[in-house]
Amino acid sequence: MELDLLTKKKTKTKTSRIALKESAKIQELEATIQQLEDNLSLEKEKVKEYLTSLKYMQADFENYRKRSEKETQEAVSRSNEKLLSCLIGVLDDFENAILAGETTENKEALLEGVSMVHKNLEKLLTQEGLVRLECVGQAFNPNLHEILTQVPTNEHQNGIVLEEARKGFLFKGKVLRPSVVKVACNTLEGDKKNE
Repeated sequence: MELDLLTKKKTKTKTSRIALKESAKIQELEATIQQLEDNLSLEKEKVKEYLTSLKYMQADFENYRKRSEKETQEAVSRSNEKLLSCLIGVLDDFENAILAGETTENKEALLEGVSMVHKNLEKLLTQEGLVRLECVGQAFNPNLHEILTQVPTNEHQNGIVLEEARKGFLFKGKVLRPSVVKVACNTLEGDKKNE
């Protein structure tokens, strides 16, 4: 019986130690869980801050984009307004030339008036950045010219522009309209190809 009591006491002590160890582990786990929950709360707060910051940045960007579009439209409108105000003067000159043509028999005076209007219009367009392409006598350039026809000749080198059927223009260095041209085609080369 004493042996049983001693065994029971040892078992009870062992059980108590195990219970104490488990209790300590539980407390340690609870402390870890509490620390993780605290960390999670801090991270959730950071996420809220980042999301709010991102929303403000997105709103700022949208406002910037709208403001930029509005400023661009206003700049284009001002440029168009400036050009149109200059063209109104040319329109007035054309109307005066038409009136003069209706009342005068002097064709030379009318031609001179229309020529002056033409010069004023060319001057205005040049001031705005329009440049006429000069191509007669130059080598054909597919970036600046379109071929209307090839003219067989031995008097000019192959590929030289002989005549301009429609004038071409550059606007601030960019081709606005290519020249339509007639280009020399040597008949000697054409004869060699046929042989």
